Amino acid sequence: MSNMTEKGLLIVVSGPSGAGKGTICSKLLEIKKDLVASISVTTRAPREGEVDGSDYFFVSRDEFLKLENDGGLIEYAEVYGNFYGTPKKYVESNLDSGKDVLLEIDIQGALQVKESYKEGVFVFILPPSMQELKKRIIKRGTEPEKEILRRFESAYREINYVSRYNYFIINDKVDIATQKLQSIIAAEKCRVDRFKMKFIGR
Repeated sequence: MSNMTEKGLLIVVSGPSGAGKGTICSKLLEIKKDLVASISVTTRAPREGEVDGSDYFFVSRDEFLKLENDGGLIEYAEVYGNFYGTPKKYVESNLDSGKDVLLEIDIQGALQVKESYKEGVFVFILPPSMQELKKRIIKRGTEPEKEILRRFESAYREINYVSRYNYFIINDKVDIATQKLQSIIAAEKCRVDRFKMKFIGR
């Protein structure tokens, strides 16, 4: 039997815009103090109040491209002219020390992560209905109608990706959805194949 530190779980949470994945992840991090949130690397400038190494790792474009070229990112994307990525070293050092890492990420990024981390736990957050999703997107603020429609159409397409995930959670009530995510993590730690990898080395 191995006495090595048990490797942490990588929990990847995605869902369409307006499904409430950010709120669920924030609540889970409040409850589970032993859970580490993955911090993204970005080339965009810090906004007021943002702290390097806490909100994001802020780097130059050249530093980002070097990191990507050296295989230092699990996934990355360009959004509105800025690069965002998930740093491999930060995630793996936490996993190797036995900490569970929570990665809240868009669907395309999650599918990139799945290529390298098949042992990860992939959870898709769904709205209770498309009507409710539209309400939530409209509620978000002062975006023009054209942008609201674009977001809604994008969310409608994204829901089809649910079949690529291990679990889904319908976010009707945030507290219940958060409890379900906690239950998924607890169940994953009791899986026989993880037990075999830990103790039998298979």
